Amino acid sequence: MIRAARLCRGLGLLRARPLLDPAGDSAPGPRRLRTGQPQRRDLFSGLEKEVVKFRKKLKESLPGSDWDPFGTTKGLPPERADVVIVGGGVMGWSVAYWLKVLEPKRDALRVVVIEKDPTYSRASTVLSAGGIRQQFSLPENIQMSLYSAFFLRTINEHLGVVNEPPIDIQFNPSGYLFLASEDRAAVLEENVNIQRAEGAEVSLLSPAQLKKKYPWINTDGVAVASYGLENEGWFDPWSLLNAFRRKAMSMGVYQCFGEVISFTLSSREITVPEGELTFSRINYVCVQMPNSLEYQLVECSLVINAAGPWSQKLAEMAGIGVGPPNTQEGIKLPVEPRKRYIFVWHCPDGPGLDCPMLVDTTGAYFRREGMGGNYLGGLSPAEEEEPDIQDLEVDHDFFQEKIWPHLAQRVPVFESLKVKSAWAGYYDYNTFDQNAVLGPHPLVENMLFITGFSGHGLQQSPAAGRAMAELILNGRFKTINMEKFSFNRFLSGEQVLERNIV
Repeated sequence: MIRAARLCRGLGLLRARPLLDPAGDSAPGPRRLRTGQPQRRDLFSGLEKEVVKFRKKLKESLPGSDWDPFGTTKGLPPERADVVIVGGGVMGWSVAYWLKVLEPKRDALRVVVIEKDPTYSRASTVLSAGGIRQQFSLPENIQMSLYSAFFLRTINEHLGVVNEPPIDIQFNPSGYLFLASEDRAAVLEENVNIQRAEGAEVSLLSPAQLKKKYPWINTDGVAVASYGLENEGWFDPWSLLNAFRRKAMSMGVYQCFGEVISFTLSSREITVPEGELTFSRINYVCVQMPNSLEYQLVECSLVINAAGPWSQKLAEMAGIGVGPPNTQEGIKLPVEPRKRYIFVWHCPDGPGLDCPMLVDTTGAYFRREGMGGNYLGGLSPAEEEEPDIQDLEVDHDFFQEKIWPHLAQRVPVFESLKVKSAWAGYYDYNTFDQNAVLGPHPLVENMLFITGFSGHGLQQSPAAGRAMAELILNGRFKTINMEKFSFNRFLSGEQVLERNIV
């Protein structure tokens, strides 16, 4: 196994200072920040003024016509940016928002968010179940969700926009209820101890206590349960995404709908005892406009890979993971799309308003959806049964054969449920250890990752976005230490395992 300490010698210098220094022109080397309007030669400045005059005269000579021979395509990104964020889901917009909040002076940073799907019809954010919980096994995951819960409770203080309606993410604080069989009881109890140590309010319930609290549950096979007393439940994903986007744009962030198709890089080789390492920097991002052959080159200082399920493909465009096997250049970003189904069913005699987000011993989960006897749920398939990712078609047999039997066994009234609708979405699944990847790549120095959350990204987006902004502006994490989630663990082979993946 490649030793991380041997291969990342260039990374220590990178992290010893901010990746961007908005303080002024004293920033060292290639990390100098460009602020304000780019300087132009007087020749081009004068030419632009003449073109403006000519366009005005042409417009006056053609009353009632909007034809413009010198028109530019609307929606093009700017030619220069300090930070280009690839991926306009909740993670990308959270990073953009926090960069503008934490920048040392107003308009110090030019930030662009690029999203390839203007309709968001395939976006992981809006296709998720919208849950938030602190019931994890890793302290860092617990801390992120605790911070995000605080952020969501005070969301209008953070994301409210003047003269716009207040934000309502439709938060339902009904908690998460995890059930454990005898062979998993000790693990669940250990997880609860960790959660309590981090400040989460979680209670343990015996089968008798569980039955008393929720009479509709069949407790057969349940040895112990854990229930989140506060800061857990679910909310509307689209409302959070749109709130981040609206606020960030009000603070000057550029939005661009287009697809990143390539990067222009510069590189240098450094000799180390083991041979030569090639360090690269992205100088330009090539953005192709939707339904068009037109593209725009964007000169930039940093690229944030927030492409979710497609972040590995984006990393490969920058040369990450395309080198020879068993070398640092050959180590891929281990994040890939995994398709997950969500089903909505109706059961008029089902659990009432106190129904939590229940996670069964089998991994099947469900929650109440509204107040009309509707429920929403799903199940992550076994590794050998992962569905094809080429489309978002729903396999309805999966519900009948894999989910419904578990639901009916745990909640007997679900024997008579009726499926109303279903959809599929993608997890940005980290195949290495099912946890986030946060921070820079050791060789492509100005590409940073915020991806790989494997299903718990939406709920952690406020904390993760802030962590990324802190790293960029301060050179280190400040609110929550996220060093454990760096790319370096893929070099050393040291997994950061989360035991509570749904």
